[in-house]
This record gives sequence, C-alpha cells and structure tokens, in this order.
Amino acid sequence: MAYSEVDPLWVRADIPQSARIWNYWMGGKDYYEIDRIVGEECRAIYPDVTAIARQSQQFLARTVIYLTAEAGVRQFIDIGCGLPALYNTHSIAQGIAPESRIVYVDHDPLVLTHARAMLTSTTPEGFTFPLDVDFHDTDRMLADSKIVLDFGKPIAVMFMGVLGYAKNYDLARQIVRTVTDLVPSGSYLALWDGTDDHPDYIRMCEHYNRSGAVPYTPRTRQQFHKLFDGWEFVDPGLVAINQWRPPSTEIGQATPLPACGALAHLPAR
Repeated sequence: MAYSEVDPLWVRADIPQSARIWNYWMGGKDYYEIDRIVGEECRAIYPDVTAIARQSQQFLARTVIYLTAEAGVRQFIDIGCGLPALYNTHSIAQGIAPESRIVYVDHDPLVLTHARAMLTSTTPEGFTFPLDVDFHDTDRMLADSKIVLDFGKPIAVMFMGVLGYAKNYDLARQIVRTVTDLVPSGSYLALWDGTDDHPDYIRMCEHYNRSGAVPYTPRTRQQFHKLFDGWEFVDPGLVAINQWRPPSTEIGQATPLPACGALAHLPAR
C-alpha cells in the first residue's frame, strides 16, 4: 500500500527517495509508486537487498541495547534516521534507560514530518529532538545537538547506512573526523554501510544511482576501517551486519551480507 496522506507541496512523489525505498523493502507503507518501482527493479538485480534492510534494523537494535545496557550511554545522535520502523533508537534506549535523550537527524521533509509525529519520547524523563540538517553540515548538526545533549558526557553517534550518500569518500572521512574532534572521550561511534564485495549488489547500486535518487556508493572494507581512525573497536570489530553479535541461535549460520558495521569507543585523549 502506498503512502496515502495528502502530499505536502515540498514532497516530490515523482522522484525516488532512499528512506521511502527502504520503507518499501522493509514491508512498510510510507512510499510512493516511483519508490516501489525502483525498489522492485533493485530487488530483481540483488534479491537480498531486503535482507540488508531487515538486518540493518537488527544491527541498530543490538548496538543501542549494548550502548544503553552495557556501556551506560544515555545520549544519542541518530544521523539519517529515516522513516519510523520496527526498531527506533529512542524506544529501545528509553526502554532500558528512561532518561535517554536522542537527537534524530535528517533532511528529508517526509521523514521529518513522521519524526515529529512518531519519534517522540516514550518516557517523561527522556527527550527526543528531530533536527532538520544535512549531515554534510556536520558543524551545524553537532552545534544544534547541544540544545538537548550535554557534550561533557559520552554520546553515541550513529551513521546507519548514510555515509554511502556522502558526496565522496574523503568527505565521509572528514564528517567522521569532525565528530571525533567534537564529542568527548568515552563516546561511541556506530556505523554501517554497503560494501563493494558482491557484484550483484554493486550492479544494484549502479542501477539505483541512475534512477534519479541521491546516489549511493558502497565502500571497500579498507575504507570502512579508515573511518574508525582514532576509535577502538568493540568486539567483534568490523563485520557483516548480520554477524555483529547475532542471537546465539544464529551464530555461524548466516552468510555475510555486503554491508558491514561496527561499534567503536573513543578513548581518553
């Protein structure tokens, strides 16, 4: 079922948009016909893209559980949060630590409309804040986050499948470096994105990039490692997202997907 609310004038229903396509792949309903068409074309090239979409949600859930329950983090910046899904950062974090505060960052009008309506705090002690900013403007993103977050205490910064949309790899590294320089020691970096180690996935991304959507570039695993310069990996390090701390019943069973992720800690400096 396609998204059926009255279209705001600033939402383009004739151009595919990544958050809506991901919503389609995850079985949601907040997409337009153009998103369904592109989503189906991509799935015909690489059928396991729906597995990546589902496993990206599982990766987010497992990292937030670790950060909240084991690392004691109470502040989050979820960058490129996308449309509300089964697992959302604030609902997981506040379910463990009600006082958790979450900044949701996105620059898509439809995403922000949903975020303001649905990504709201589940507890009176906690707080959520939707922030309208392009993640390329990292300085502004972090400066505006200080409205609700205490940068004297650890912060979990989450780039969930978004750095592939950076205009180039050097800029992606610069964005992460800016974050590293501005968050305090004891903070965490959670990151996942697509990798270039499956030919059909690469072909799918090339087709997606010809659709008119914002281009997405998968990276090499070596490039991913460099994004974590200055950070210390949490075990098991940089792995396929479906192999990052999977449920005990799935250990050793999953074929690695062409999408890798990691969680890392910023040591004292």
